[in-house]
Amino acid sequence: MRADQDRQTRTLRPVHPNAGIEAAYRKRLDVLIAEMNRSLVHWLSAAYRANEPEMAQDAPPDAGGHEPRPEQPRRRSPAMAMRDRMRRLTRQWQTRFDEAAPDLAKYFATAAAQRSDATLKSILKKAGFTVQFKLTRTANDVLQATIAENVALIKSIASQHLTQVEGAVMRSVQAGRDLATLAGELEHQYGVTRRRAAFIARDQNNKATATIQRVRQVELGITEAIWVHSGGGREPRPTHLKAGRDRQRYEISKGWLDPAVGKLILPGELPNCRCVARAVVPGFS
Repeated sequence: MRADQDRQTRTLRPVHPNAGIEAAYRKRLDVLIAEMNRSLVHWLSAAYRANEPEMAQDAPPDAGGHEPRPEQPRRRSPAMAMRDRMRRLTRQWQTRFDEAAPDLAKYFATAAAQRSDATLKSILKKAGFTVQFKLTRTANDVLQATIAENVALIKSIASQHLTQVEGAVMRSVQAGRDLATLAGELEHQYGVTRRRAAFIARDQNNKATATIQRVRQVELGITEAIWVHSGGGREPRPTHLKAGRDRQRYEISKGWLDPAVGKLILPGELPNCRCVARAVVPGFS
């Protein structure tokens, strides 16, 4: 009986995260980050020129060795002026990201769920099944959890960037550096934040696809899947590579016990994991 079942069993093609959704999500994040960066560079540069650090603005003594007489009253502390400007910019841009996060997160999560459903529906149709997916309570729970996680991540992009920029500004003022040096640090931080946003877009696309697929497969009565290693990435996880070579089976409702992390996981769930799975469907004649 077991041999007959094994002969009848088929595996479905894996559902891969959609590259178009990842690219669109990343592009929208990039637009927000670029706007924030332009604003910070403009206003911080203006404030820096108006409140140049004392070490950068100190004039050399004259030929007689005497310090030049100040022509103007002593200005406000550059550190205080830059801190006040940075605080205003922080409030402005954190609010902007906080307001944009819910709509952007909902757009991404909905698009990922719809594309995942459409792909699985097409794969099942080629295997001889016709299904119509509805937004069940469980599927909606996953959708809402995905939205909430992405709202928090989008907000954190501004929070981390602004914290790092403020630190760079204060260090620059305290060290008496010139504007060119500060501009270089702002450009560096802009690159760091863009790379983090790209990681978020890729990682969340992988994770959303994995969790949505698990719900749909369980709802269809599919209980097992086979781990498929992505074959990509410069530093693949050895345990995931082995699971792919061994065609590791696991229960979809639970996940596979990854010995490297000591817990049950799904393909695409861990950071930078691009693995997928082939659902095992028994009962074919």
